[in-house]
Amino acid sequence: MARSDGAAASLYPFLSRGDEPDADLDAVLEEVRRSTVAKAHEIMALRRTVLERDGDRLAACAREMAGRFRAGGRLLAFGNGGSSTDAQDLARLFLSPGRGHPALPAFALTNDIAVVTALTNDIGFDVVFARQVAAFGRAGDIAVALSTSGNSENLLRGLTEAGRRDMLTVGVSGYDGGKMAELSGIAYLFVVPSPSVHRIQEAQTTIYHALWELTVTALVGGEA
Repeated sequence: MARSDGAAASLYPFLSRGDEPDADLDAVLEEVRRSTVAKAHEIMALRRTVLERDGDRLAACAREMAGRFRAGGRLLAFGNGGSSTDAQDLARLFLSPGRGHPALPAFALTNDIAVVTALTNDIGFDVVFARQVAAFGRAGDIAVALSTSGNSENLLRGLTEAGRRDMLTVGVSGYDGGKMAELSGIAYLFVVPSPSVHRIQEAQTTIYHALWELTVTALVGGEA
């Protein structure tokens, strides 16, 4: 087994010892087990923290989202890197939720690579979401931006453009919220208070799944 670099060793210290001739396999496996259990407890505690702090706001946001969907609104989701795949998963949840749940109009703004690369090449990456929001967004729609740091300029511009168009603006961030927390026009911001990108994204997945479930429940129950 190759020796891990410093970053990997700090997360998984047992990997950095795997090539030592006297490595005790049972000890390594035990450390793997302890590391896995510790991470599981950490994400569970983080999810409880988010629920205790933001549970009522998640329900309120979902009711507003349900109201917008009921009135013909659509959801536009966007993010960068791993948060881009989360945005795509969020859009898929609403658009193709599976048997027994209503399909709702939702789109991820990173899906069209021709549009993304054209805007990036011709204008700049900072406008890649704002330009799409300007083209597709309309009053009554919903904009959801996902980020681990909350500092990405293209997300901030996308949310700002959405606010100008009277869209419901929802941000999902990590750490302390970053610059996203400084946006005056954002309607709902859900922050995962953790310094770990891994734990942030795991908790953010829980947040947007909860938003979807609460929104569908509000629609079916007529609460919107």
